Amino acid sequence: GCHVVGYFSKEKESPDDHNLACIMVLPPHQRKRYGRFLISFSYELSKREGRVGTPERPLSDLGLLSYRSYWKSVLLDVLSKRRGNLSVKDISQMTAFKPDDIITTLQSMGLIKYWKGQHLISVSPKVIEEHLSKQAKDQINFEESKLNWIPPQKESSAKKTR
Repeated sequence: GCHVVGYFSKEKESPDDHNLACIMVLPPHQRKRYGRFLISFSYELSKREGRVGTPERPLSDLGLLSYRSYWKSVLLDVLSKRRGNLSVKDISQMTAFKPDDIITTLQSMGLIKYWKGQHLISVSPKVIEEHLSKQAKDQINFEESKLNWIPPQKESSAKKTR
C-alpha cells in the first residue's frame, strides 16, 4: 500500500525565489533518499514554472548537507554530459538552481575560480569522474515525464485592481 514518508511546502509567490519552504521526512524513512527526492521534485516544479529557485533560509545543518549533496550530484551530472564552455547562467537555466547555489557548491568542490571579475568553471573529465565515483548509486530518481502539473497562471494587474 501507500504510506506517507515525508512532506514539503512551497510558497505560491516568493519574492526571494524560494522553491521550497519546509521539508520533512518522517524518522522511520530518513536516510533512504526520500528527502533528496522531495528536493528534486521542488526543482522540477521550478523548471515547469520557468524560474530558478532556492530553499528558504536559514537551512538546518541536515538541510544544508542534503541540499549540498543534491546540488553536487546534479552539477556533476550536467558537467559530465556537457563538453565545452558552460557558464553559471547556462547551468542555472538547465537546473533551475539559483546562481549563488551553483557557485558555492562548485567552490566547495574546488571546480570554480574567480578571475578578472567573473567565475570560471575549471574542471577536467578525470576530476568529474573522481567525484562521480564517490556518489551514492542507489538514488530514487524523479521521473519528469510522470509529473502531470501545470503552473498556475499569474493574475494580470488588471484583475488585481478590480
